[in-house]
Amino acid sequence: MSSERPLALRPREAARALNISVRTLGRLTAPRGPIPCVRVGYGKRQTVLYPMAELQAWLSQQIEGRQKGRHK
Repeated sequence: MSSERPLALRPREAARALNISVRTLGRLTAPRGPIPCVRVGYGKRQTVLYPMAELQAWLSQQIEGRQKGRHK
């Protein structure tokens, strides 16, 4: 097994990484939600993937926004 980090996470993995429920992740991912995702496939075979780099960037933006709000 490779020790490389995955390029993207499936919903359960992403929810676990963000320490939120899969249901909350789904609400935050809903069309045009704030959490970045990529939809792959068509119809019933469609799956949602969460690119690691984009998740990390989004989380960093959330942290920066909160820190700026505290220093006002």
